[in-house]
Amino acid sequence: MSHSTTRHLAEGPRVGIRSFTLEDGPEFTARARESKALHRPWLFPPDNDEAYAGYAGSLIEDPARQGFLVCEKDTGDIAGFININNIVRGGFQCGALGYGAFAHAAGRGLMREGLGLVIGYAFGPLGLHRLEINVQPGNVASVALARGAGFRLEGFSPDMIFVDGAWRDHERWAITAEMRSAG
Repeated sequence: MSHSTTRHLAEGPRVGIRSFTLEDGPEFTARARESKALHRPWLFPPDNDEAYAGYAGSLIEDPARQGFLVCEKDTGDIAGFININNIVRGGFQCGALGYGAFAHAAGRGLMREGLGLVIGYAFGPLGLHRLEINVQPGNVASVALARGAGFRLEGFSPDMIFVDGAWRDHERWAITAEMRSAG
């Protein structure tokens, strides 16, 4: 697949993170289509050009959102994505994470490495203090990713987020800059 020449914002041993571009649409949507069985019923990333343009455009233009592509360093392939949504500044300095791995990269630890890079970027250059993840309790892989990255379980919210045609229960996980520096 074709890969953007955009430089990484941060790099680990196997992956780098970079911002979304509109030019990533063909690879991103192909990966989303290949990954439907992995994502359902938890996640519905854009899988066509029009949907991707709106999604990526929002991540690029909205100051309350930051989107990151997790890319394999050796091939440049997009392994997944991590977005910081609902960024609130002022006394709060918080954002809510959403993420998804693509099927070809699932189970290889690439998203764990990418999430660590995004957390470092959020607490560093973005100046955030707290990140939250809201995850459906049955999404074992997503819960494991949050736990493995040092997030703590803070609570349970019934009927919290509208997903796949219904209001779904979610666990609330969070990490602060102090937790990260202490861990």
